[in-house]
Amino acid sequence: MFTLALTGIAIVSARLALLGESVARNQLDLQVARQAAEAALRDAEKDLMIKDGTLEFPGAVCQRNLPTQLERPAMDQIAQFTKECLRGQCVVDSEERKGVDYTQGATASDRAEAWWPEDRGGRWGDPEEGKPAAGAAETCATFTGGVPLGIFTGARPIEGVALQPEYLIELIRRGGSQYFRITARGFGYRAGTEVVLQSYFQVPGA
Repeated sequence: MFTLALTGIAIVSARLALLGESVARNQLDLQVARQAAEAALRDAEKDLMIKDGTLEFPGAVCQRNLPTQLERPAMDQIAQFTKECLRGQCVVDSEERKGVDYTQGATASDRAEAWWPEDRGGRWGDPEEGKPAAGAAETCATFTGGVPLGIFTGARPIEGVALQPEYLIELIRRGGSQYFRITARGFGYRAGTEVVLQSYFQVPGA
């Protein structure tokens, strides 16, 4: 009986130790995803502050100022923001926004918020396909959805994450003013660990 009791205690102790390790690992993965999302927020702000077409960031795969577009600052490129989030720049009609049911989500993609999950009409796009990457600059002018970290700014990729963080920039019009909402999502060591963060940004002097 004494041996059985010791065996039971040992098994319970081992299970508790494994549970604690699993919790710690999950917490670490969550923090990695959060820091990746923070990096994407800062990257988006840097993207919004690009001044003109002559400014090139070392390592940038794409240039924000195409020959057919106006130059930054972003307030001069409002016409380039689309419902499809072309090159990560999104806009939603204010009347359509009023029809969104924030408690249930939306099945119609034209009434969904850009940053919602894709199965609810979000505009993130597949992070594995159709997005610019090193050696794949041919999609710079045509990709839609989230902007992978560093594509326009040259920020270095984050090592050890399942997917590189990405961001969307939305043009918000309220009360006669215009500003931007940045939504960033970061991933941990596992693609299933995802953190979404938002910030509001107004270009200085705009």
